[in-house]
Amino acid sequence: MQVFLASDHTVPPALADRPAPRPGPGEVLVRIAACGLNFADLLMIEGRYQDTPPLPFVPGMEIAGTVEAQGDGVDRPAIGTRVAVFSGQGGLAEMGCFPAARCVPLPDPMPFEDAAAFQVAYGTGHVALAHRARLAAGETLLVLGAAGGVGLTAVELGKLMGARVIAVARGAEKLKVAAKAGADHLIDSDRDDIRAAVKALGGADVLYDPVGGDQFKAALRACNPEARLIPMGFASGDVPQIPANILLVKNLTVIGLYWGGYLRFRPDVLTESLAELMGWYADGKLRPHVSHVLPLARAGEALELLRARKSTGKVVVAP
Repeated sequence: MQVFLASDHTVPPALADRPAPRPGPGEVLVRIAACGLNFADLLMIEGRYQDTPPLPFVPGMEIAGTVEAQGDGVDRPAIGTRVAVFSGQGGLAEMGCFPAARCVPLPDPMPFEDAAAFQVAYGTGHVALAHRARLAAGETLLVLGAAGGVGLTAVELGKLMGARVIAVARGAEKLKVAAKAGADHLIDSDRDDIRAAVKALGGADVLYDPVGGDQFKAALRACNPEARLIPMGFASGDVPQIPANILLVKNLTVIGLYWGGYLRFRPDVLTESLAELMGWYADGKLRPHVSHVLPLARAGEALELLRARKSTGKVVVAP
């Protein structure tokens, strides 16, 4: 079978042939139909992610496909079940073995491309906004990077939860995508003064930031007293230092979030969140935005779309 293999942190991954794997105890073998890409995949390939596996490894954190075999001790999901899996790695391949406990059965109408684009982006946004920040109806949610994978879902979820949503993105085309997801107000990070624009709209009660850098610094100063700040990514490459005096004067709360970390100490948080999200999808309340679907042979191009910020929503590779 073919895999997209990372063998050196200084060299781009490349296609390679490997024997088909066999599931171990507690695992299932999944024929992978789609793999959703994330910014974390780029960091992992470069050796800069907090959970980078040892070399060589196959990138790809979330997949969707069909169960083909079961390892010892596994009776569910049954062979033939369509599932999504937060795999952490191994997704850019034709097949992979994953813990049966991480498999989430898919609703019948859900295409594999939607499923592969669903877990990390929606799961991150939902746990951040509902579980960590306790976003309430009527509050103002400010989303940076609002046309990207996790930013766009935060716009959609915030609106669904009854918030007023201010979306910040780069350029008119990306802002159109955020508006379609439900944003009430749009700010162009290339042209507008983020701090002034947000303050003119009454300030922010919750800041959702996958960008960092200067955008975070501007948004911080536009937050209302008792606002909650969620710095959950640094796509700009700049991890901002937060002045404690601003936190003190405004009574602000900074909330850390590493979605995948809950697997280690409170997996029930992710399980309950994904169950609610899948229910919303089945009810037609959520629709993943996938801007590109590329074959496995073009996985390098797919990753470059993320690196160059030429995508909106999610990029999916379909082996």
